[in-house]
Amino acid sequence: MSKEQIIVLIERHLPDAGLVETALKGIQIFRVTEAMPCAPAVYDPTIVAILSGTKEAVLDGDHHVYGSDQYLLCPMTLPVEAGSPRASKADPLLGVAITLDPRMMRDLTLEIEAAAGNTRHPHGRAPSALALASWDVDFTQALLRLLELLDNPVDLQVLAQGRLRELCYAVLMGEAGAAAQRAFGVGNDIARSIEFLSTHLNEQVSIDDMASNVGMSRAVFHRRFKEATTMSPGQFVKSMRLNNAAMKIAEGMTVSEAAWDVGYQSASQFSREFKRMFGQPPRHWRNAARVLDMLT
Repeated sequence: MSKEQIIVLIERHLPDAGLVETALKGIQIFRVTEAMPCAPAVYDPTIVAILSGTKEAVLDGDHHVYGSDQYLLCPMTLPVEAGSPRASKADPLLGVAITLDPRMMRDLTLEIEAAAGNTRHPHGRAPSALALASWDVDFTQALLRLLELLDNPVDLQVLAQGRLRELCYAVLMGEAGAAAQRAFGVGNDIARSIEFLSTHLNEQVSIDDMASNVGMSRAVFHRRFKEATTMSPGQFVKSMRLNNAAMKIAEGMTVSEAAWDVGYQSASQFSREFKRMFGQPPRHWRNAARVLDMLT
């Protein structure tokens, strides 16, 4: 019954197609009624819960297609392609996106680990890049309780942080919990290195810089990074920069501004790598790209 209640609540606050920021900080609700092909995006740590229809996220060629029987956990910032290729008026995509607060997730993870008497994870285990989890009772009820705050401004102001914490706890204790705990708990070196990179994209950050930032040798860092993200550190950096640039160009930034903004110092190198990744030169991208707000 809780899922049906969530659907009614979302439809009341979003009767038409679109994506809106709710009064709950970091929480968006969306309705897509036409097919949206997968396009470059950057996911921050996020939960995406689908109530109807299907959504797709592609990471390094690996397709994650999920609908109302699963939710997606992205436990760290990742360059993906995302969309809803099957959406239509007859079968709309309806869902919720929750941006995770890394500090809240870290605090909760450490509390869980301490309560369980396990403050260390086995060596060599890296956080999973993307995880799908079945909707369980705790997650469903926690999401409903959180979204119900949209109907009461006073409750929202007083209870929002507690309800969000309850939802995060349900994720940590659910099927995606292992991936979440590895990303936010003790030994979350790869997730921390990605967090560092995502805030220094316009700088010339080397693999050695990333490895030393988390106290690893280059070889160990390279191996663990690829285990976590399916990409080498070099591939990941390039994907992050190009995906960010594609989004900026689609939003109206000039090609040269976007290239500079994500750390490229050579316009010709940027154009060459952009075309190799997306199949067309960046100067053509704005005209060809669909609006990306509905994809992320």
